[in-house]
Amino acid sequence: MKQLIIIALLLAIVKLNAQVSVSGRITDNKNKSISGVSITLKNSYDGATSDSAGAFSFLTTEKGAQQLEASFTGYNPILQTINIGSEPVIANISLKEQITELKAVVISAGSFEASDKNKGAVLNSIDIVTTPSANADITSAFKSLPGTQQVGESEGLFVRGGTATESKIYMDGNLVNNFFYSSTPGIATRGRFNPFLFKGTVFSTGGYSALYGQALSSALILESNDLPERTEADFGVSVVGLGGGIQHLSKDKKSSWGVSYNYANLWLAFNVIKQKQDYYQIPVAHQTDANFRIKTKKGGFIKYYGYLSTNKVGFRNPDIDSVVLKNAFAIQNLNTYQNINWKDQLGKGWRINTGLSFSTNKDDITNEMQDAGNQKLTITSPAFYSFKNFSLLNIARYAQARFVLEKKIKGLTAVRFGSDYFYSNEKSTYTLFDGTKYDEKVTDKLFAGFAETDIYVTNSLAAKIGTRLEHSAIIKKWNIAPRISLAYKLADKSQASFAYGIFYQNPERRLLPGAAGIDYSKATHYIFQYIRQTKDFTLRAELFYKKYDDLYKTGPGNNGRDLAANNNGYGKAKGIEFFWRDKKTIKNVDYWFSYSYLDTKRDFLNYPSAIQPSFAASHTAAFVFKRFVLPWKTGFNFSYNFATGRPYYNIAYDNVQGKYTIADQGKTINYNSMSFSINYLPNLGKTTAKTFAVWVLGINNVLGQKQVYSYNYSNSGRKEAVTPPSKRFVFIGCFLSFGIDRTQNAINNNL
Repeated sequence: MKQLIIIALLLAIVKLNAQVSVSGRITDNKNKSISGVSITLKNSYDGATSDSAGAFSFLTTEKGAQQLEASFTGYNPILQTINIGSEPVIANISLKEQITELKAVVISAGSFEASDKNKGAVLNSIDIVTTPSANADITSAFKSLPGTQQVGESEGLFVRGGTATESKIYMDGNLVNNFFYSSTPGIATRGRFNPFLFKGTVFSTGGYSALYGQALSSALILESNDLPERTEADFGVSVVGLGGGIQHLSKDKKSSWGVSYNYANLWLAFNVIKQKQDYYQIPVAHQTDANFRIKTKKGGFIKYYGYLSTNKVGFRNPDIDSVVLKNAFAIQNLNTYQNINWKDQLGKGWRINTGLSFSTNKDDITNEMQDAGNQKLTITSPAFYSFKNFSLLNIARYAQARFVLEKKIKGLTAVRFGSDYFYSNEKSTYTLFDGTKYDEKVTDKLFAGFAETDIYVTNSLAAKIGTRLEHSAIIKKWNIAPRISLAYKLADKSQASFAYGIFYQNPERRLLPGAAGIDYSKATHYIFQYIRQTKDFTLRAELFYKKYDDLYKTGPGNNGRDLAANNNGYGKAKGIEFFWRDKKTIKNVDYWFSYSYLDTKRDFLNYPSAIQPSFAASHTAAFVFKRFVLPWKTGFNFSYNFATGRPYYNIAYDNVQGKYTIADQGKTINYNSMSFSINYLPNLGKTTAKTFAVWVLGINNVLGQKQVYSYNYSNSGRKEAVTPPSKRFVFIGCFLSFGIDRTQNAINNNL
């Protein structure tokens, strides 16, 4: 037995002498130590784990060429060949961090994103309907973000010194023409679509993707919902109307369909809250929509959305050129929108996104002079009075086909390319007081091709590089628009971004048909952004500079219209923006603050020189505060909007000098508006019934603060303030949902 023990000890000593030490240090691509990394010799039991300094060491009896394997969660595994002889082996290893959606920097310069992937969403559907000043209107809610202007006399988003026509709105990649109800003089109209149709929003205030075009300033990109959680129905009644709908989910939960109908009548509201206008046709609207969604075998979706609305309104205003006469304006509108798209996986990293949309819009407008007894008058001297009696019938048809292919290359790095085809056909019939008719038809066919790539070098460094190529039948020229965005992740969940891009746009419809040889208008964007974001707070600051070239100058045309005459206009816009949102510091409170400084001038349309446009204020700010009292199931929402005075001008054509001149100018008073709303969520019926209710009370401009948007001028030069239809507006409504209890969702979202 003693001899056996001696032999065993001798063998152990020989084996120990045969073992070789393998050691080294594990670092990342920034040469920082990584602890907890598993290091082994492949196909053996020899290995170790790196310590807090990244160091590792182990002994092995293996000889010759061996593969040393290192692996750690969040990093790409690596195999490194080493040669083991009789001497210790030192093997230092550098691991490359895996690029994942959870860790990777987000390319965000110039944009606010709200989606399922971005839990720090700004703004989601709940935010839109609970922002007191918005009245559940999508674009009105975005006016509480930096970069936008508080323009109350016209609909649309006025972004960073750009007109409303320079901002475009998309649904599932397709352009939405006539997103707003048709314009009425001096009154901003609402958007047509329910914010709960959409699961995600990207509001780009500049530097947007090459996948979109024909917008000098910004793009609002809306992504519609997928399948509902379960079959549900809803019904609502308010002081302005009623409506309801159903969403039906199939038993296999792979498809759904839905329909809804809404009726609006402002008779009660306008009788309680007196309006500045004398309405002889109270605004009345009918709206219905339908949808279906089908989930494909590969996890993609086929979606359809169809919309139909009709509305009419008529009102009188005192005529600005007289102390006794009136202007009576009326409009009837019919609008349709159809959108079908298909998103799917094609295999081997390929994705497809294709869509078709078609829309129509018919505006039947009349305007007439009336006497004190509301009877029509035709006055031919002075001659300008006669042109106040007219009718305009405008019928427009739009179509778009879109095709996008995307290929995942490695990690999040991807390339996408595709094309758009837009068709528009608008016909107008303008009838003068004496029955003379002017027919006008404008047709355009616009082709666009685009390519874009997302390049993720590391989780901390990424770039989006793309270009867009367009050809318009009206312009009869090509344009090419390169765009690039860079993003670098800093410490503490923050990042810095830069965006540059060139953007082109055709003349808007009211300037067509223009002079022969007109070209695209052009804007070049430069944006620097710093953002720090978690699920509880967002801090965002941006510097931007925007240079305008080839803006449209106008000259006098038929029937008092100004038509595009040339591309000799130009301009600039620069400024700084700040946004802060906090959902954590105060319990059950969500608040945000935004501020914008804008320095802009442009020489366009009939402006005699480069001046600050009448829709732009130098300073704007907004504060939104939401407090949910859990025991009461009640949300209290408060907002305050501010803007410094906007410039106004009396620009008239001087026949002697043969040019436009400014006869009068000034600035409006500062804009101030405080709004308030309450949302109460009571329990209705049994819990198993899954009935969800929300009572809403909202008051706009609670304090009745005086607001002047601009000034209109008479032919003699007398000016008249453009003000809101009423000092304040009160909204009361109750909304019920059957089939699913959304109470907890509302509480979690600080409704």
